[in-house]
Amino acid sequence: MMITRFTCEILRSIPVGEITVAARVARPGRSVELLEATASAGGREVARATAWRVLRTASPAVPPRGPAAPPLPPAPHDEPSAPPPGWLDGYMSAIEWRPARGAIAQPGPAVVWTRMRYPLVPDEEPAPVERVLVTADSGNGVSSELDIGRWMFINPELTVHLHREPAGEWICLDATTTITPGGAGLATSRLSDLDGPVGVGAQSLFITPRS
Repeated sequence: MMITRFTCEILRSIPVGEITVAARVARPGRSVELLEATASAGGREVARATAWRVLRTASPAVPPRGPAAPPLPPAPHDEPSAPPPGWLDGYMSAIEWRPARGAIAQPGPAVVWTRMRYPLVPDEEPAPVERVLVTADSGNGVSSELDIGRWMFINPELTVHLHREPAGEWICLDATTTITPGGAGLATSRLSDLDGPVGVGAQSLFITPRS
């Protein structure tokens, strides 16, 4: 089976420390299954995720009929960039960032190639779908429209739809953020590997000034 949709709800601040993860098949099936997982810290749930997966079949490839998507930027070849000023380190250094269009430190849409430097679990090679999901959560940061020193744009959730299985280590994130009056926003992204598009991601945003 392959995962076609993943949603993660971030329930509260996730500490840097011991995390307990539990997973189960919530809705078993021969052709479609629903998976559920929780992450807990100190006896409290900090995140909850669901994923739909479907049986692999011999279906034909049908390209989209809408407007053509922008061409995929060239494969990464330059040196990785350093975390921009004002961003807390940790995750930023755990990922290789190779900007293709725009820049993380500049407001506006941006396209970056990414590659995980470390596995999620020690001594376990991350699967390509894990690499896509790790990258997808960066859409709001890559395409930020506001000064991170003055504003917070927090995503309480992440949803990713995949139309094919990703492959390889490199994941391309093409992200855009929309912000409207009232404290809400939306970050959307196109997700690709070196072979082309694999899916789309979206994050609802809470916008508020920093105290």
